[in-house]
Amino acid sequence: MLYVNVTTAEQNGVNCEQIHSRDTGSTIFTSIPHSRGMDAEGFGELLQQAEQLAAETEAVSELPHVERNLQEIQQAGERLRSRTLTRTSQDAADVKASILLGSRGLDIFHISQRLESLSAATTFEPLEPVKDTDIQGFLKNERDNALLSAIEESRRRTFLLAEEYHRESMLVQWEQVKQRVLHTLLGAGEDALDFSQDVEPSFVSQVTAPGRSALDSVEVAYGRQIYIFNEKIVNGHIQPNLGDLCASVAESLDDKNVSDMWLMVKQMTDVLLVPAKDTLKSRTSVEMQIAFVRQALCFLENSYKNYTLVTVFGNLHQAQLGGVPGTYQLVRSFLNIKLPGPLPGMQDGEIEGHPVWSVIYYCLRCGDLNAAMQVVNRVQHQLGDFKTWFQEYMNSPDRRLSPTSENKLRLHYRRVLRNSADPYKRAVYCLIGKCDISDNHGEVADKTEDYLWLKLNQVCFDDDGSSSPQDRLTLPQLQKQLLEDYGESHFSASQQPFLYFQVLFLTAQFEAAVAFLFRVERLRSHAVHVALVLYELRLLLKSSGQSAQLLSQEPGDTPMVRRLNFIRLLMLYTRKFESTDPREALQYFYFLRNEKDSQGENMFMRCVSELVIESREFDMLLGRLEKDGSRKPGVIDKFAGDTRAIISKVALEAENKGLFEEAVKLYELAKNPDKVLELMNRLLSPVVAQVSAPQSNKERLKNTAVAIAERYRSQGVAGDKSINSTFYLLLDLTTFFDEYHAGHVDRAYDVMERLKLLPLSQDSVEERVAAFRNFSDEVRHNLSEVLLATMNILLTQHKRLKAAPAGTPGRPQRTVEDRDMQLRSQARALITFAGMIPYNMAGDTNARLVQMELLMN
Repeated sequence: MLYVNVTTAEQNGVNCEQIHSRDTGSTIFTSIPHSRGMDAEGFGELLQQAEQLAAETEAVSELPHVERNLQEIQQAGERLRSRTLTRTSQDAADVKASILLGSRGLDIFHISQRLESLSAATTFEPLEPVKDTDIQGFLKNERDNALLSAIEESRRRTFLLAEEYHRESMLVQWEQVKQRVLHTLLGAGEDALDFSQDVEPSFVSQVTAPGRSALDSVEVAYGRQIYIFNEKIVNGHIQPNLGDLCASVAESLDDKNVSDMWLMVKQMTDVLLVPAKDTLKSRTSVEMQIAFVRQALCFLENSYKNYTLVTVFGNLHQAQLGGVPGTYQLVRSFLNIKLPGPLPGMQDGEIEGHPVWSVIYYCLRCGDLNAAMQVVNRVQHQLGDFKTWFQEYMNSPDRRLSPTSENKLRLHYRRVLRNSADPYKRAVYCLIGKCDISDNHGEVADKTEDYLWLKLNQVCFDDDGSSSPQDRLTLPQLQKQLLEDYGESHFSASQQPFLYFQVLFLTAQFEAAVAFLFRVERLRSHAVHVALVLYELRLLLKSSGQSAQLLSQEPGDTPMVRRLNFIRLLMLYTRKFESTDPREALQYFYFLRNEKDSQGENMFMRCVSELVIESREFDMLLGRLEKDGSRKPGVIDKFAGDTRAIISKVALEAENKGLFEEAVKLYELAKNPDKVLELMNRLLSPVVAQVSAPQSNKERLKNTAVAIAERYRSQGVAGDKSINSTFYLLLDLTTFFDEYHAGHVDRAYDVMERLKLLPLSQDSVEERVAAFRNFSDEVRHNLSEVLLATMNILLTQHKRLKAAPAGTPGRPQRTVEDRDMQLRSQARALITFAGMIPYNMAGDTNARLVQMELLMN
C-alpha cells in the first residue's frame, strides 16, 4: 500500500512530488513541470486530494513520519540502484555459466546443491545436538565416530604405505638409471671428472648404420673364440683353456706387443689353482703370491734370453758366438756386443775378456743358475766366500739363504761393497742377499724390465725379524711403489700402454692392469678378454657392488688389494655392439650367469632382458610362435634350460616400459595366457569404438586378437574366467562397431542383441543393470559409445520405418505401428539403463540419448 505526501516547492521552476512507500520505507521524488496555463480547477482538486492524503497519513499512528532532504534522497536512490545492478549482474553471470557448462553436459543445479551440501568441518562432531539423557543418540554418535575414526586411520595408513611403495619404486628405478649413467662414464676414479680437451674417447661408440656390425676385426676374432668356448661348456664337453683360445687371436694379428701380452698372461696364470670360494683369501695367500713372483721372474728371464738371442744372431760377426751351445756362450757373445771394451772399476778380474761379475749377472738375468755356477767355479779363487753363499742360494727351493748366511753376506756388503765401483758385483750381492732395496742399480738395470726383475728377486715373504727395514721388501710394498708412488706418468703409460700393463700384471696387480688397459680404447678388447680369462680361473677379485667404480678398494681389504667391477666392465664393452650384434653380446652375457645385482637378480637374465628390449630382436633371441602354436627355438635356448623364466622376465620388463604389444608376444611364448589376455584387453579397450582403416592401430590389434583367440580355442587354452570373458566381449564389440561404422545397422543390431549387453526391453533393464556390475573397466570405458551407437541404430531403423509407404499388403499398418512402438520402447529402456547404472559416462551422453529418443517421438 502506498501513501503519498505532497509538498510543493518552487525550485528552478520545478514541482517536486515526494512519495513515501509504506512497504519499502523509501522516498521517491518525481518532478512535475510547472505550467502557467494549467487549469486552476485542476490545481485545486489536486491540493484537496493531497490534504486528504496527509490527514489520513497522520491518522495512522503506527507509521513513523519520515522527511528527508534532497541529498539523503539521492544517497538512498544510489544504494537502491547498486543493489539492483549487483543482483542483475550476478544473475546474468549465473545464466552465462549455466549455458557454457550445460553445453558440456554438466548439470549446474545439481553441482551447486552438492557443493552447498559439502561440509568443511575438520573434526567429527554429531550433526544434531544430543541431549544428555538420550542414550540411544549418544551410542549412535559414538558408533559413528568410531567408524569414522577407523576409516580416517585406514586412509592415513594407506597413504603412508602408498608413499613408501612409491619411494621404494623410485629408488629402484633411480638405481637402474644410475647404473646406465655409470656404464657410459669413465671408470677411473678422478679421471672421470677430467674435462680437458684431449680426453679419452667416450665408452659409447658412434651410432653405426642399421644392419651393419659395430665390431672391428679384432673384436670379431675374439668373439669367435668366445663362441667356441661357450659351445663347449653348453654342450657339456671338457672346458677348454680360454687363455689359449684368446692367445690364438694374437697370432693372427701379427702384433708383437699383443703376442707378448698373452704370453705373459698365460705364464702368470699358470699357477697351482686351489679350489676356494673366497678368491681374496686365495689370492692373498703366501703360497699364491710366491707362485706369482716365480712366474713373473720366469717370464722376465725367458724374455731377456730371447732378447739376447735376437741381439746375438743379429750381429753374428761382432758376437763371435762359436759352436758350443749353452747360456754361458750366449752371454759371452752378447757381452761382445754390449761391452766391447774394458770398463773402469770392475773387480775380481775377467773371464774370457769380460768382467767376471758382468758374466755372472747376465747368466742370472737369463735365468740360468747353472751357467752362473759354471762361471763361479772357474774363478772361485777370486770370489772368496761367494761360492758358498751362491751354492746355498742355488740349492734353496725358495731362492733364499739361511738367516746366518744372509746376515754374513749383508754384513760383508755393507762393509765392503756398498760403495764399490763395480755395479754388477753390487747388483749380484743385493740379488742373492736381498739387501739394500733402496739402490735401484741404474747402471745395470737401465730398462724397466731389468728393474722389475731385480726388485722381484729381492721380495721377501717370511718375516723372521732379523732383517732391517732397508733390507726387507715385501710384495705389497713393491706394488704400492709401482702403482701409487710412480704411477702412470713415471712409466709414460699413455705412450707405452703395454709396458705399464706389464709392470702391473707381473706384480700380481691384475685388476689395476685390466682397468688401465680398458681405458685405452684401441686396446679395450684385449683388456676385457684378459679379465675373462682371470674370471674363469677364479683369479679375479670382483667388486661386491655393481655401482662401484671400475677399479675400487673396499673396506676391510688389505691396503694394496684392488677390485674390478667385472659386471660393469663387460656391460661397457658390449654396449658398443649389442644393438647391431645381439648374438655376440649374448655370448659375453653368458659369463654373468652366476652373478647377481644389488637386488639379488640374476645378471644374465637381466642383461638378456635389456638386450632384447634394446635390440628388438625378439624372434631371433627368444624364439617365435608358429601358426600351429609350437615355439621355434631362439638363440637363448642353448644357454638356458628353462627359457620360460627368462622370457617371462623379458616380458615383464617390456610391460613395465609400456611395450604392451611386444609383451603380449613374449607372454604367449612363456605360456602365460592370463597376462596375454589381460594386456590384450588393455590394448583393445581404447580402439574398440574407432573406425577401422587399413594399417591402423585398431586393424593391427584386431588381427592380433583374432589370431590369439583362434589359437587358444583350437588348443583349448583359457585364462582367468573374468579376463577371458572380457577379451571375447571386446572382440565382439569390435565386430559390432565395424558393422556399425560400415552402415550395416541391422547386422550391428543383431550383434548387440546376441551380446545381451544392453536392455532392449523394459523388462530386462534391471537384469542388465545388475549384470553391469560384473563388467571390467575395459568394457565400461566403451559403454558411452556402445549406448550412443545402439540408440543411433534404433533411430535409423525408426526413420526408415517412417519413410516406408504405409499400408502395403506385405506390411500391414498394424505391423508398422507395433514395430514403431517397439523401437520407442527400446529407446526408453536404453535411457532408463543409462540413468540406473552406477557409472559416470561422458558428459553429453545422456543429453544425446534423450535428444535421439525425442526425435523418435
